[in-house]
Amino acid sequence: MTTIRYAEASIEADPDLPIIRITRDFTATPAQLHRAHTDPDLFARWVGPDGMDTRIVEWDVRDGGSWRYVAARGGEEYWFRGCFHQVTDTRIVQTFTFEGMPDDVSLETLHFEDLGDGTTRLHAQSLVDGFEGRDAWLASGMEVGIDQGYSKLDRLVAEGAI
Repeated sequence: MTTIRYAEASIEADPDLPIIRITRDFTATPAQLHRAHTDPDLFARWVGPDGMDTRIVEWDVRDGGSWRYVAARGGEEYWFRGCFHQVTDTRIVQTFTFEGMPDDVSLETLHFEDLGDGTTRLHAQSLVDGFEGRDAWLASGMEVGIDQGYSKLDRLVAEGAI
């Protein structure tokens, strides 16, 4: 029997800069995590909190490409969009905007660190315009969507879907 450890993400606010840093280990290779973040069908299956249905509207994974998706639950829709600035095998740099707050654009950097033995550490950093916006994100309950989404990603990897 294979035992899979599901972990919670570490979410930290930088005291000096309006940055949120998220770190999480996965029982997956960097290539698997990269695919989970760049394949629109896979991404829609794991992103966000439980009970949300995600539909990809636009997905052009390349330097200069853009993306847009909608997450829905109980008749409410939440729209998100951004642009891919750099996409490599181990790093993705993109913007992220919740369309309900169109002035709050973050610059996100994802890095997939190979820890060996099929384990990868995801380092995610979101730089926002100011401390007020950063603190609003932190107070929004974002950790629930992050932890539940990453747990879904763990299950997809364990099932061999990625």
